[in-house]
Amino acid sequence: MKNITTLFLTLLFSFSMLANVSQSEKDALVKLYQSTNGSQWIVKWDLSSPVSTWHGVKLQDEKVVSVNLANNNLVGEIPTAIANLVNLQELDLHKNKISGVIPSSIGNLKDLKVLNLSFNKLSGTIPSSVCELSNLKDLELYMNTLSGELPLQIGALKQLEVLSLFNNEITGQIPSSLYDIKTIKTLLLSSNKLTGELSRQVVNMTSLENLSLFDNKMNGQVPLELEKLNNLKEMNISYNMFNGLVSKDLAALDTLNMTMVNDKGIAVLLDVTTDKNSAIVSED
Repeated sequence: MKNITTLFLTLLFSFSMLANVSQSEKDALVKLYQSTNGSQWIVKWDLSSPVSTWHGVKLQDEKVVSVNLANNNLVGEIPTAIANLVNLQELDLHKNKISGVIPSSIGNLKDLKVLNLSFNKLSGTIPSSVCELSNLKDLELYMNTLSGELPLQIGALKQLEVLSLFNNEITGQIPSSLYDIKTIKTLLLSSNKLTGELSRQVVNMTSLENLSLFDNKMNGQVPLELEKLNNLKEMNISYNMFNGLVSKDLAALDTLNMTMVNDKGIAVLLDVTTDKNSAIVSED
């Protein structure tokens, strides 16, 4: 009898070790597989095997906490059912061929820290529901065809450290709330269609290390407050329509030395002020 009990407990323990994720999470993963042509992925999933064996899926306490399918030939769209992965902390679908829009349901992933959908074929706007991801630290949507304006509430992402949206078709002005994110270290908005001024509120972004606004349609005076950002190591705000004078230090910090586009579409350098007799660059 003792041996039978031991065998039963051993089998029970072995079964618990193989216990899988909830049915709703598994169904959400299967939806992702089906809607992105899983049969043609580079590394495919065996849907008859435990979820713990599926490529790019990481479990913790029998919950899906990470899906990393970067560069795996995903073709299709992100299903709204992705929202059922309620314990997800990382979603990385970088460098695939995903089209369609970013589903607004993605705002239900409250534990998400990393969202990387870059280098795909996504279109439409960035859903405002993204601003509900209060734990988000890394948002990378670059190299898509996203359009429309940035969500006004983007400043709600109080823990954000990386915002990388370059090479899209984003329009409008930078929302004032964005300047309130004190944790942000990398802000890459280059090669979009942004307009308006760079606010003096940029001084609030005290953690900023890398700022790129290159190749937009922004205008107005370059805020001298940029000089107060002691952590700023890289900057490229050239090929906009900024005007006025800039300091020698700011010009040196900019990758292209403050090369702007004037109202005639001609590339010019902004005037550089200096305390000494260094050359002042003219637009003439």
